[in-house]
Amino acid sequence: MGGIFHGLVQHVTAASAAISAAAAAHMLSSPPDVALHHRKHLALKMDEALLTVSNELNSSVLVSWKSERCYQCLYQQLGKVDGASSPGQPSTASFTVKTQHAVTLQLNNTSNNNELCNVQFHFGEHGNYSLWIKNPNGSAQANCSVVTDAVPVNSYIREFSTSLNLDRMINVKSFGGCDVHEMFLLTAILVAFFVFVGLALIIALVIMVFVNYGGGRYWFFRHESWNGLTVADLVFPWFVFIMGTSIALSINSLLRAGLTRGSLLRKIVWRSLQLFLIGVFIINPNYCQGALSWENLRIPGVLQRLAFSYLVVASLDLMVQHKCCVKESFCFIGSWVVVLLLEVLWLSLTFLLPVPDCPTGYLGPGGIGDMGLYSNCTGGAAGFLDRWLLGEKHIYQTPSSRVLYLTQIPYDPEGVLGSINSVLMAFLGLQAGKIILHYRDLPTSIMSRFLIWGLFMGVISAVLTRCSTDQGFIPVNKNLWSLSYVTTLACFAFVLLVLVYYTVDVKKWWSGSPFYYPGMNSILVYVGHEVFEDYFPFRWRMVDSQSHTEHLIQNLFATCCWIFISYILYRKKIFWKI
Repeated sequence: MGGIFHGLVQHVTAASAAISAAAAAHMLSSPPDVALHHRKHLALKMDEALLTVSNELNSSVLVSWKSERCYQCLYQQLGKVDGASSPGQPSTASFTVKTQHAVTLQLNNTSNNNELCNVQFHFGEHGNYSLWIKNPNGSAQANCSVVTDAVPVNSYIREFSTSLNLDRMINVKSFGGCDVHEMFLLTAILVAFFVFVGLALIIALVIMVFVNYGGGRYWFFRHESWNGLTVADLVFPWFVFIMGTSIALSINSLLRAGLTRGSLLRKIVWRSLQLFLIGVFIINPNYCQGALSWENLRIPGVLQRLAFSYLVVASLDLMVQHKCCVKESFCFIGSWVVVLLLEVLWLSLTFLLPVPDCPTGYLGPGGIGDMGLYSNCTGGAAGFLDRWLLGEKHIYQTPSSRVLYLTQIPYDPEGVLGSINSVLMAFLGLQAGKIILHYRDLPTSIMSRFLIWGLFMGVISAVLTRCSTDQGFIPVNKNLWSLSYVTTLACFAFVLLVLVYYTVDVKKWWSGSPFYYPGMNSILVYVGHEVFEDYFPFRWRMVDSQSHTEHLIQNLFATCCWIFISYILYRKKIFWKI
């Protein structure tokens, strides 16, 4: 997984800025064949730089580009630069380029389409660059070089460090229909679990709110266009994992309190239904297109996925849990059989289901990826099943694959097929809960089992990905909720739980405060931040809408508002639960 983890570190540190393949339509503000001599005075927008191409050759040159983050992508035309009018008088053309990722520039002779040269470069925000095309000593091969005329700004590291302080500002949890009130009925539970749940959900919830509000318009706070991980891709799986852990503790405590399995099953079904309906009718993204109608109603979604995962995992745990177990793995071996059969179903549908006009087992993004051969095959079987079962108008219309791979068809990252792997993620969280219940008085056994599970998940990820971002058998992919995506994030979760448990319960270096005390209104925070996103004080008209700093301040303030709201509700003992 070295390539994947290295890429993740690059996202998190944001050490450099470069060209994005996201905005092919915005690379030029005027037709590409027009020489623009006065663009140096253009007021650049955020994540943009100015590139002036100077051509000393006699023939005109076509400039094309592709992002280094775009795997096996076609070159996209940037524009044409006319030939020099006379020796020493180069022809110039200027272009606005995006600065989010590295880029390869390819220059071709327009008369015969022969490649003259190609240049790899990392542009910086608001930088001013010149690309010189020369023909030294009349040779057939052109000499191309990029010169920095104006140093770019570096607004990433300082502001990113500021945004990380959010992780310590919130004290709310309980999500996915898991009632934290009921979890407290469990006696003699480990402090580390509550700390971990609080820490994971606090971080996940804060990042989710912050990212949904724009994340300062930083590219590393947006979902990866296809394979790989960004900060935003860590959030959802951790919610699902902790939901599974909460299920184990909650059901155990309620059964000990004397509730019947029948009453608990009815409560599980009712909670799942509530979550699903809230996701469909209250926070549906299609509201931005006007009044909600069945014609364009998006059926999948985050809460819908949580509802399904909760229903399956909680029902399995409730129906197969044994009263007496010699080993924790035997307590729910029947559930493991069901989950593994579901995983076989995912693998079979993903790699064996015939998809019209697409290769069987295709896992790519389509669009301009894979040299443009499968432009309408985004997501392979996963995308096909959603379009077939739900219809194109009832799934997500603007997937993140459009940013880099310029895909044209709808694709839903919370679709039907990926729900199977979200069940697996929740079930791995359930496994963590079972270990805590069974070995509550044996800290060494708990840590060793978490480490074994983390190592096991990591090894599976390494095998599936072949320690690369794009060249593995099953790449890490949030859009697909691929098997390697689940095992990788589960590995992180198990290792984090070991670190917290060792710090709090074994060494007692930290009491767990304030994460020991659970927040009770994360459902309200999640739904509320979606519903009131465009209302003051969560959003206002900015003085400079092209400033990362101003966007960051607005998004941080909006997130802190919800933190403060949740704190007030907690102090007043007002809790919204389902």
